Amino acid sequence: MKALIVTADDFGMSIPVNEAIEASHSNGILSATSLMTGGDAFADAVERAKRLPNLGVGLHIHLVDSRPVLPPEKVPLLVGPDGCFSNNPELFGFNLFFSHEMRKQAEAEIEAQFQRFEGTGLVMDHINGHHHFHMHPAVTDAIAKLAPRYGAPPVRFPVEPFGPSWRAGADKPVQRFFNWAFYAGLTYRMRRKLTAAGLALNDHVFGVTDTGAMTEKRILAYLDHLPDGVTELYAHPAIRTESQPQTYTSAEEYHGLVSPVVRAKVAALGLQPLTFKAAFAT
Repeated sequence: MKALIVTADDFGMSIPVNEAIEASHSNGILSATSLMTGGDAFADAVERAKRLPNLGVGLHIHLVDSRPVLPPEKVPLLVGPDGCFSNNPELFGFNLFFSHEMRKQAEAEIEAQFQRFEGTGLVMDHINGHHHFHMHPAVTDAIAKLAPRYGAPPVRFPVEPFGPSWRAGADKPVQRFFNWAFYAGLTYRMRRKLTAAGLALNDHVFGVTDTGAMTEKRILAYLDHLPDGVTELYAHPAIRTESQPQTYTSAEEYHGLVSPVVRAKVAALGLQPLTFKAAFAT
């Protein structure tokens, strides 16, 4: 049996992102989105979400490339002089692993993000991390501790299976294999920890190797190679690409999500894109 979740990350990052997510749900195949509670357009995202009752809205935990929810003085080891998180995920993750005090501040910030989400009145559909930071042991531990208090929503399992990814992409074989092996290793502990906490995880994900480039062509190819189980296909759409990193083709991703060809393909496969909670309720 195949179940498909179609997710957009970075809800609340900017107005162009929010506009694309609302339109991709209303006019396309998008079934879920991940909310940045510290995003510049957070309030706008919440307003849009409340008029989209069938859109699954999850928590996009962010500790890099963004601003904290807590005042910067409460998390001084997590931010720079500008009060923002680091834009170097690798260095930040390394320091976080070895610093007990940083881990304490990170847990406090993550809890603040949970609390801000709860304050919206939205039902938390799922949890994941900006730049997949929910794989980091410190973040995984915080999720395992906090998520059961907030309805125990499912968590993104970010391992892209090499075989289907290669058959769908037919390019970048080394990168696709590396991503599969690297993420599988990083998530071994994560899966055990979160499962022990009673949290469900999807079986597969597509969008890791082609992050920022989930165009109509890519989406169609992945749809042709969906494995059995619960698969999440995620993208980073925006009405205007300049609102996202320069390497992303976010406007093309938006057009892929609302493409009539993609919608017809999903229907032909007999699929109905689901929220995380709906996928695990079946």
